[in-house]
Amino acid sequence: MNKEVILTNDAPGAIGPYSQAIKAGNFIYTSGQLPINAKNNELMEDIKSATAQCLENVKAILEEAGTSMDKVVKTLVFLKDLNDFSDMNEVYASYFKENPPARSCIEISKLPKDAIVEIEVVALI
Repeated sequence: MNKEVILTNDAPGAIGPYSQAIKAGNFIYTSGQLPINAKNNELMEDIKSATAQCLENVKAILEEAGTSMDKVVKTLVFLKDLNDFSDMNEVYASYFKENPPARSCIEISKLPKDAIVEIEVVALI
């Protein structure tokens, strides 16, 4: 099975030795997406706009790979503060209105750039 690196300017570039996403077989695996706006490099700091920005970054990567949010089968959400779960979940639900993917959500002590949320996904091509 071949692997293909996915790269788009519509999501923030990698801040380390990793790819935005990898396409392997019939799947795409995104790296964790921070709430950074690729157009102005602004880091979103409130949980609702941060969650939306993470998911917009995921969406841009998936579209570059030739797939979409409705093909997401698994997500992993990292929260700096699990007390933000309800607000994150409200925004998250607006991106997955029907047949939502499987999901894990964990609290983590620190994220890169001191972000408050990071989201990664696995999707079908």
